[in-house]
Amino acid sequence: MARIVLGTADTVAGSVYGTIVVMGAITVGAGGALDPWRLASAVAATVIVLWLTHVYSHGLGESIGRGRQLEREELIAIARRELAIPLAAVAPLVALFLGGIGLLRETSAVWLALGLGLAILAVQGFRYAALEHLGGRDTAKGVAVNLALGLGIIAMKVAVAH
Repeated sequence: MARIVLGTADTVAGSVYGTIVVMGAITVGAGGALDPWRLASAVAATVIVLWLTHVYSHGLGESIGRGRQLEREELIAIARRELAIPLAAVAPLVALFLGGIGLLRETSAVWLALGLGLAILAVQGFRYAALEHLGGRDTAKGVAVNLALGLGIIAMKVAVAH
C-alpha cells in the first residue's frame, strides 16, 4: 500500500506531480459543487488523461533523443516509470468514494481528500530529503516547498468557495 500512495525512490517526483494535479482537479471540481461520485470521476479522468499525455510526450522526447522510434517495451517502461502520477490519486479518490457512499459528508470527503494530498506532499518532502541525505535545514526547506504548493491549492479552494 505504501508504494501505491507514496511511490518508490525512483518515483518521488511523479508522486508529487500527481498529487498536485489531483489536488488541483479536486479544487476545480469542488468549486462547481460536484457530488463526490462525479468529482471522483472527473479527478480520475483528468489524472488518467494527463498520465497518458505525459507518457506520450516523454516517449516523443526519448524517441527524438535516440534518433529512432521507440520499441513497444521502451514505451511500456516509460508508462511504468510514470505510473506514480495516477497512483497519487488513490488515497484522495478513496476519500471521495467514502463521501459518495455516504460514510462522509460531501464537504468532509473533499477536505479529507485535500488533507491526504497535503500529507502525501509532506511525506514526499521527507522522503526526498532522506534519499538525498539532506540535513535538517534543507529537509525543512524541501518539505516547506511541497507544503507551500499544496497549501496554495487549498487557498485557491477556499477562495473559489467563498
